[in-house]
Amino acid sequence: MDALQRRVRLVIAVAWILFWVLMIVTAVQDFLRNDDGPLWKPLLWEGSSAVTGTILLLLQRRFTRHHDALVVRPRAWFARQAPWLLVYWLAFVPIAFGIRHAVYAMVGDVYPHASWPRVFVYENIKMTIFFAIFVVIMFGVLSWQVMQGERLRAERMATQLRTAQLQQLTRQVQPHFLFNALNTIAAVMHEDVERADALLVRLADLLRAALGTGAQQVPLADELQLLRGYADLMAERFADRVTIAWHVEPGIGSLLVPAMSLQPLLENVFRHTVERRSGHVGVTVTARRDGTRLLLAVEDDAGMLDAAPAPGGTGSALANLRARLAALHGDHAGLTLAPRLPAGVRAELALPCVEAPCAS
Repeated sequence: MDALQRRVRLVIAVAWILFWVLMIVTAVQDFLRNDDGPLWKPLLWEGSSAVTGTILLLLQRRFTRHHDALVVRPRAWFARQAPWLLVYWLAFVPIAFGIRHAVYAMVGDVYPHASWPRVFVYENIKMTIFFAIFVVIMFGVLSWQVMQGERLRAERMATQLRTAQLQQLTRQVQPHFLFNALNTIAAVMHEDVERADALLVRLADLLRAALGTGAQQVPLADELQLLRGYADLMAERFADRVTIAWHVEPGIGSLLVPAMSLQPLLENVFRHTVERRSGHVGVTVTARRDGTRLLLAVEDDAGMLDAAPAPGGTGSALANLRARLAALHGDHAGLTLAPRLPAGVRAELALPCVEAPCAS
């Protein structure tokens, strides 16, 4: 907000200076057309008006600045400004004409002008117009400031809400992941205690990787490392019933992806296909760049897109992932599910290509 106020003040100052430069140039040109006297005279006339107007304007802003919050109530704000018109009426002529008389006296001359009543009437009419224009402009500037401030506050609130939403969604993913991994270990424990112990060690490594940074986005290389660990963990339970092929395009490991975004896709394959079939299931994990998009896919050769949910499933994993994608990238990211022929399901993530920042 301070930066915004500085920019506004700079714009007002530049506009104020340009206004008086224009007034001085106009006065000089008019003087040259109608008089052969020295140029310091029109410079003095408009210069004294500029100095006086600036002094009065600065005083008005100093003593009315604390009323700026009333700009949302225009009638109250203008009511605080109106008394200053009397100050302009009483102060402008004595100050501006006092400067002119003083300078003329210093060069041994007399500043000629109409009678004082006529001077006061004429100059005060000009000051009334000047004051009205200034107050209206100031009201517009302050209203724009308030609008910008509200917009910035709304953006900050939206960012905070978005961050809180992402944190909540990520917290939902990680317990789900942990619950399914522990179920796998529990199933193996009754058959082979040593294997179960090895799986617990591997799960601990996965949890350290998953919970280590708390970042909402991670490099693809880290996400794939986590996914491979999860795949190895699950393959221990279904050693003779699943094979996983990995097709990862070189040079894309530094692209950012939502943390824990591929694991729910692979988990769905195990829960909805591998666990429910006695035959072999082939799974393929693909990662490639397509122009400005990063395409990540997990597909199998046996699943059915319209199959009933697995027992105990809530169906929230994909909805959760879609919500995270929308919070991070809006319409620039998406998740699609498509059937494969003759059987199988392909789940594909489309993300914008964003490079991970270099570590300092």
